[in-house]
Amino acid sequence: MADVHELLSVWIENVKDEELLAELKAMKEAGDEEAITDAFFQELAFGTAGLRGTLGAGTNRMNIYTVGRATQGFADYLVKHFESPTVAIARDSRNNGELFVKTTAAILAANGVTSYVYPKISPVPTLSWATRYLECSGGICMTASHNPAAYNGYKAYGPDGCQITSEAADAISAAMNACDPFRDVKTMDFDEAVEQGLVKWIGDEVLDAYYDAVADKSVNNLTDEQIANAPLKLVYTPLNGTGLIPVTTVLNKVGVTDITVVPEQRDPDGDFPTCPYPNPEIREAMQKGIDLCQEVKPDLLLATDPDADRVGVACADGDDYTQLTGNEMGVLLLDYICKMRAQRGEDLSRKVAVTTIVSSAMVDALAEEYGFELRRCLTGFKYIGDIITGLSDAGEVDRFIFGFEESYGYLSGDHVRDKDAVNASMLICQMAQYYKLQGKNLVQAMRALYEKHGFYHNKTVSLSYPGADGAAKMAGIMAGLRAEAPAEIAGAKVEAVVDYATCVNGLPKADVIEFDLEGGNKAIVRPSGTEPKIKLYIFAKGEDAAAADALIDAIEEDGRKLLS
Repeated sequence: MADVHELLSVWIENVKDEELLAELKAMKEAGDEEAITDAFFQELAFGTAGLRGTLGAGTNRMNIYTVGRATQGFADYLVKHFESPTVAIARDSRNNGELFVKTTAAILAANGVTSYVYPKISPVPTLSWATRYLECSGGICMTASHNPAAYNGYKAYGPDGCQITSEAADAISAAMNACDPFRDVKTMDFDEAVEQGLVKWIGDEVLDAYYDAVADKSVNNLTDEQIANAPLKLVYTPLNGTGLIPVTTVLNKVGVTDITVVPEQRDPDGDFPTCPYPNPEIREAMQKGIDLCQEVKPDLLLATDPDADRVGVACADGDDYTQLTGNEMGVLLLDYICKMRAQRGEDLSRKVAVTTIVSSAMVDALAEEYGFELRRCLTGFKYIGDIITGLSDAGEVDRFIFGFEESYGYLSGDHVRDKDAVNASMLICQMAQYYKLQGKNLVQAMRALYEKHGFYHNKTVSLSYPGADGAAKMAGIMAGLRAEAPAEIAGAKVEAVVDYATCVNGLPKADVIEFDLEGGNKAIVRPSGTEPKIKLYIFAKGEDAAAADALIDAIEEDGRKLLS
């Protein structure tokens, strides 16, 4: 690793951006060793999710130079593998998104790559859609998904609308490693690139086609009379992100019009002033919406994250509002889709549903009930997208009915190859209407499924390890678990240890360890690919909800000790 002080000096000598240069000089003048180390101890790694990091100066930060280096590597890859390559580009509401889009498009143009750019903020699924709809060689979205406001990212896609393959990521990384960010990055004036036709604006017709494609994924079997008898009342928050126009447009298309938007979180704002962690998995991000629900009394609260690929839901439960977990919503949606398709007389035995190795075991009970094929893949929606692409290549894409991951990502169609909160929001609202006719909200519907199939409870615990020391500690924890696995967790014998760093069930290798416990419960440990965290996924089944929760608590207590 290069000396961090040498790198700081190189950047001070070469950086032209006044804001970044001022940050670098202040760092040096203050002698802030922690800040200097954290900014330069590593280069942002380019993985299958591209880049993600905090905004600022340095090799370990998101800025025009790290974005430029990644784009030059991507351009080298595209020029080598495609004749007349093209790229679709989008951004969410995060700070510096427009700057990074223009930086990227100008670099691609200088390399002879034409860009199709959304002129306004737009969700991740619309980028996946545009990549395929415009038959591009790749796609790029400036987004850090649900990370805190200090972050931005650079998400790269292949021509199939899926996040790039591991092979492509490795090739791009190799090209980046040979690229000096100050000498080797080709660029040109953005406005000149527009004039030369090397940057083209994506028109409204592309989004209109996307909205139609999402609406076509409706599986609603209710009659107009039934819908009229169960009008849905919704509170919605886009969490200051990109979801407002796409979500409300599609909901209006399918007849959901009674929508009250949380006013403080309506408009795009990269500072996310009312929810520093704009993640619908977290109650604090939903709190403004819950407060409004206490006044409006809707059937449900819907929240999409900044790039509108995740969606969270809460419903009235006594005097309070209860959030449905990602696993619960995945189970509810899959059960609803199967019910609706079965009512239409479809043969579900040929259908394929996809989820991940860290998602609820309750899905297996649904597969047994309805007869569909269940496939599990590694964590990350790209792997679900890969399965959809494989079905498409085999001429069997009609077999795919639903994919989800426990982190609030869902997809019911092949129109995109990434999770789609616009698509999911439509399905959730239609499902809520279906259950409303039966006198239930979605929380009550989920409890009915627990009563039917068993109390499969799950919990995800995230432990943070920030900075250079944190990265080393995470690596040490994983190495320690591999060297000496625990004999028992929460008083239950560890019956098997599954290390996904070796080939398991034909899946790609991954830094994931699974501990299978007696009684059918388990714990899975996985470092995050996008944040300095290790995640502990806990699975427990009990005779009732209280018993399942007690098992969850016991496994969590021992799991935290293992990861400390």
